[in-house]
Amino acid sequence: MATSCAQTLALQSNSSGLNRFKEKLVAKLLSFYDEQSLIDVTFEVSNPTAVVPAHRLILAAASPYFENLFNGEQGNNPDIEMNDIDSDIFERLITFCYTGEALITVNNVGAMLKGALILQLDDVINSCVDCLMTNIKEHTLQAAYTLERETQCERLKQKLIEYEIKNFIEISRRVEFLSFDVEKLQRILESDNLNITREEDAYDAIKRWFNYDVPARQEQLPILIACLRLTQFDADFLWTHIQPLPGCELLALQPISWIREPAARTRVNMRFTEPRATCEKTFLALCHSEMNKNLVQYNKAEDKWQEYASLEIDYTYYCMILKDDNLIFIGGCKSGITSNIVRSLNIRNKTWENFPAMKQARCGLCVVALDDKIYAIGGLEDKKVLSSVERYTPSDGWESVSSLIVERYKARAVTLNNKIYIVGGKNTNGDLKLVECYNPGSNTWTSCADMTKCRDFPFVKVHKGHIYVLDTYSAKSRQSVERYDPQRNTWSKICCLNADWARIAGMSLDNKLWFIGRPKSDDWSSVSVYDEANDRWVKKCSFSNVNGYFRCIVPVALLSSK
Repeated sequence: MATSCAQTLALQSNSSGLNRFKEKLVAKLLSFYDEQSLIDVTFEVSNPTAVVPAHRLILAAASPYFENLFNGEQGNNPDIEMNDIDSDIFERLITFCYTGEALITVNNVGAMLKGALILQLDDVINSCVDCLMTNIKEHTLQAAYTLERETQCERLKQKLIEYEIKNFIEISRRVEFLSFDVEKLQRILESDNLNITREEDAYDAIKRWFNYDVPARQEQLPILIACLRLTQFDADFLWTHIQPLPGCELLALQPISWIREPAARTRVNMRFTEPRATCEKTFLALCHSEMNKNLVQYNKAEDKWQEYASLEIDYTYYCMILKDDNLIFIGGCKSGITSNIVRSLNIRNKTWENFPAMKQARCGLCVVALDDKIYAIGGLEDKKVLSSVERYTPSDGWESVSSLIVERYKARAVTLNNKIYIVGGKNTNGDLKLVECYNPGSNTWTSCADMTKCRDFPFVKVHKGHIYVLDTYSAKSRQSVERYDPQRNTWSKICCLNADWARIAGMSLDNKLWFIGRPKSDDWSSVSVYDEANDRWVKKCSFSNVNGYFRCIVPVALLSSK
C-alpha cells in the first residue's frame, strides 16, 4: 500500500492538483497544532517549565531524532521530558517541524544552533550558521569560535575556515590564531584560495604560530611548512628562512633543486609547484611624461599595458621601493633642493601617507628592504656625494648605520643571503665598477670583486642565488650583461641582450629572468627571457612602449579593480 502511494505521488509530482493538495494538507496540520487537536505526545520542558504538545507523525517526519525517539523504549509514552533545551527554543523548533520556518535572531542564534543539533534539524542548523556568518564582526568572531568548540558543529567549522581563508591576514594577527590546532591550520594553508598577496604572508603567520609555543610545536612545524608554495620563494629565502627550521631541511632542498634545475623537475617530488590562485603576479611600472606620472599595469589577458593610477609628484630623483601593499617614495629633489621627505602610496586603495623624514636629505640614492627594515644608501645632498647610510623601522624611525667604504650616487642595491650588495654608480671620480656588501649582523661594509666594467645607474636583479647587472643605457646595439657569484666572489659575462636600453628590466617571474628593453628606433618594448642552459636570450613577445622609471612585480590581488 505504501509503495502504491509513493508511486502515485511520483507520477503526480508536477501536477498543479498535487500542489493544491499539499497546501490544504499543511494548512490542516497547522490548524491541528494551533487548536491542539489530535495531540498524541506532550513534552515537559524546563528553564522555564513549559508543556509543549505535538503530533508524533509530524515530528518523526521532520527529524531523525524524533523518529528514533518514538521508535525507542519511551516512544509510546504520552509525556516525555526534555532537559537539554530551553523551553522557548524547543517550542520554536517544534514550530519549525510544522511550518519549515524558524525565527532566528542574533540574540538567540547560539541557543537555536545547539537545540537544532540535538534535534537533528539540518535546515535549522544551516540557517543558524548562515545567520552567524552574515553578522560576524570583529567582536562577534570570538563568540563564533566559542560556539564551534562547544557544539563541534561541522558546518560551522567549515564556514569559519572559509572565513579564515578569505580574511587570512586579519585572522593571523588575532590572539585566537595562536591557539589554532595544527589540523585546522593545515586545512587553511592548503587552500589554493588563501587570500594573501605573497607567499611570505603565509610563512610569517606560521612563524608567529610556531613561536607561541616552540617546544610543543616543533614536530608539527614541517606539516605546515609543507603547505606553503615553496617554489614561489627564491633560493636565498629558502636557504636563510626555511632550511634552518627544525625538521624542514629536506623541505628547503627540494624547491631549491626545482628552481635551479628545471630539467630535473620531473624527478623532484613536490606537493605544490604552482602559485596559489590569489597570488598570480603581474608587472607594474611608474611612467614619466612631461605632464604627469602614471602607474601602469600589464594586462596579461589582453596582452597590453593600461593605466592603473595617475600620480601627482612634483619632485625628481627620488627612489622607490615596494613593501607589502605600499610603494614608498624616498628622498628626491624639488626646484634644485634635495629633500629628506618619505611618502607611501598604498597601491590597493591608492591613498598617500607621510612617513618620518630621513635624517639626511638625499637624491639619487638607492633603497632596499631587509628583515622588515628599509635602508637608504648614499646619494647626493645638493652637490655633495654621500657615503652615509640610514635605516628605518616603524618602532625606531630612521637611525644611522655604518657608512659605505666609497661614497656614490646613482648606484643600485639588492639583498642576497641576508646581506645588502651595492653595485656601481658614480662619484666625483666618475663611473664606478666597485661593489660593496653590508652585513647587518656586524654592521660592516666589505669590498667585493669589481664588475668587469663601470656602470652608472645600472639595473640589478637577484635570480637563483646570483646577481645580474646590465646598464640602463648603452651606446652600442647590444646590452652588456654580467653575473656575480657570491660564493666565489667572481663576476662573469653572459650573453648580451639585444636592446639599446632597458628602462623596465631585470624581473624574476615564474622562476625565469625577464628583461624588457626598447630599441631606440622602435615604439615597442621587447621582452626577453634568459635561457641559462644555453646562455642565450629568447624573445618572448612585445609590449607597446612603456617608459618606466620604476618597475616591480606585484600580486594581481593587490591591485584595486576600480
